[in-house]
Amino acid sequence: MKKLCLLLIVLIFLLPAFSAAQEVPLSLGEAVLIAIRDNRDIRLKAEDIKKAKAELSEAHAGLFPELSFTGSWKDARGFYAKDAAQVSTQAALKQYLYRGGKVINTIKYSEYGVTVAEALLDKAKLETALSAQKAFYTYLLAMELSGLNKKILDNAKAHLISLEARYNKGEASQFDILNIKKSLSNIEEAYESSLNQMESSLSLLRNLLYLEESVKIKPDGRFSYETKDIAYDEAFLKAMKNRPEIRQYEAQEQADKKSIEIAKADTRPSIYASWEYFSNSLTQRTFSPGKGWNDSNTVGLTFSWPVFDGWAAKAKVEQAIIDLKETQLTKQKLAGDIALELKDAYIVLKNSIAAIKTGDSDLLVYTEILSVTKQKYNRGIASLLDLDDARLSFEVSLFNQKQAAYDYIIAGANFDKATGGI
Repeated sequence: MKKLCLLLIVLIFLLPAFSAAQEVPLSLGEAVLIAIRDNRDIRLKAEDIKKAKAELSEAHAGLFPELSFTGSWKDARGFYAKDAAQVSTQAALKQYLYRGGKVINTIKYSEYGVTVAEALLDKAKLETALSAQKAFYTYLLAMELSGLNKKILDNAKAHLISLEARYNKGEASQFDILNIKKSLSNIEEAYESSLNQMESSLSLLRNLLYLEESVKIKPDGRFSYETKDIAYDEAFLKAMKNRPEIRQYEAQEQADKKSIEIAKADTRPSIYASWEYFSNSLTQRTFSPGKGWNDSNTVGLTFSWPVFDGWAAKAKVEQAIIDLKETQLTKQKLAGDIALELKDAYIVLKNSIAAIKTGDSDLLVYTEILSVTKQKYNRGIASLLDLDDARLSFEVSLFNQKQAAYDYIIAGANFDKATGGI
């Protein structure tokens, strides 16, 4: 019995510690950094950059000479009176002097490939940062909404108690009771819905941060913002300069042009210089075989020009030209899509600024109403329920102001992302 009591005491002290350990305070900046650090797509894009750089190193190998070594050993049996072994070695050095521009264009093609991979990584980072920012503020707003609905539910219950007291005195009808109970049921449903919404937004945030389901995040942030002047024309020029997609397709366009030159190189001559060194042991074809070493080397210059390849190179050139045209068309379409995205973000941002002004005005009104009601309550003119109604109206107005700030923050993040940066 004593052991059981001791175990219960230990659990009582340890369980709160375990619960507290699962709650993680998190700021917006930390959420964005964790999302970018642990995002699988970003890590894959980083590996793609390493691969593109390795391909660039491979392309540079065409500038250097090729060196090869060959060695062989043969044993002649049954041909001479005695078995005779022959050893030969060969070293060959080969340096291309001209390959129709294939090497230099391959290097340029690979350099543009690195630029494309870097642009794709930047694009993934922008999208991940935007998603993390949206998820963070959505969860924060969902918490505010559930808290507000809880206050509305408590207020409705207080009104029901007050109305039941009036009903018992004959000052309210049965219809009034049924009507407020119906409203209370709707409020309870809204409260449960807000709790589910909060849990859903928390799951989304945890998923973006690759956290366990048992981890409860405590967002450390407010709906703070600074309104700024925005000019669409300047933002469009900035987007055309900074958007990773623009850099991606500009580099891809240049890479496709180099790809055409690489294909054309198959129809051009190639020239290479070579040096070969031979060393072998020669068998003297006598009754008694003997061995002797013989060394020699050659220097040469080789010219090669493919005269006819069944139009294979021509087909490769045509394919490369089509790839270039597709990239150019995609780039043009992308510019239009970015302009439309930026325009939509700009309009939403302007509308959110107007909504903030309206929310600020309403908050001032309900702040004054709450102040007047407090004065009346202190003088005994207003009831505690009247004060609670005024306070609840103020809370609703405050939430609406936070909702407007949320819309402005998200609209600002979308606008910044559309211009190429967050």
